[in-house]
Amino acid sequence: MSNLVVNDLRFEVRRSSARRSLEITVDRTGDLILAAPPTVEDARLRDFVLRKRMWIYKQLARKDARGHEAPRKVFTDGEGFPYLGRSYRLRLAKEADAAVKLTGGRFVMPVALARDGREHMVRWYRDRAQPWITAKVEDYVARMEVAPAGVRVQDLGYRWGSCGKGGWLYFHWKTILLPARIAEYVVVHEMAHLLEPHHTPEFWRRIERVMRDYEQRKNWLAVHGSDVEGV
Repeated sequence: MSNLVVNDLRFEVRRSSARRSLEITVDRTGDLILAAPPTVEDARLRDFVLRKRMWIYKQLARKDARGHEAPRKVFTDGEGFPYLGRSYRLRLAKEADAAVKLTGGRFVMPVALARDGREHMVRWYRDRAQPWITAKVEDYVARMEVAPAGVRVQDLGYRWGSCGKGGWLYFHWKTILLPARIAEYVVVHEMAHLLEPHHTPEFWRRIERVMRDYEQRKNWLAVHGSDVEGV
């Protein structure tokens, strides 16, 4: 890997023999990544960046407007917690039959567990994310003509999903916090990587064939995705 500086923009250049086109990524930390085939000269990389600079500035402005990572929730009565795009208030109960339960439009947690509330809430989210995401994958298998090895839900850091070796699909447990239609886009996006490792034009065409409004969903995720990260 090497670096490329174009005016006030600094890129980490990642070259790969498997790549056929140029692609710029603004990661969640605001770092700029330029992916390229191994033989592309720096002059062509600079020209590509200059053509894309307004898009890059727009993406950086969006990230700056959202600020840094959202503050974590406080496990007190009335605090709101997201689930499939809706916010549910927390009620701390003296006694409850589960560490976390969604009932009557509220999350309920025993007050004795509030001190370790995040641990219990994350476990609840993971338990719901696995079957929900797996069902969505199964919905699209035939339409996308793919055969994933399986689905795993875990903490992926700054990534919503990943297509791993052997055809395994990995998803961040926080995917279940997103609105259902946005979480569905995350699922389809990673499934498309089973056939197209990179974000080539064909990659996006594969998504569009099964999800006509994917660009709207993609843009929503780029702008609002970090809003759900403070659990």
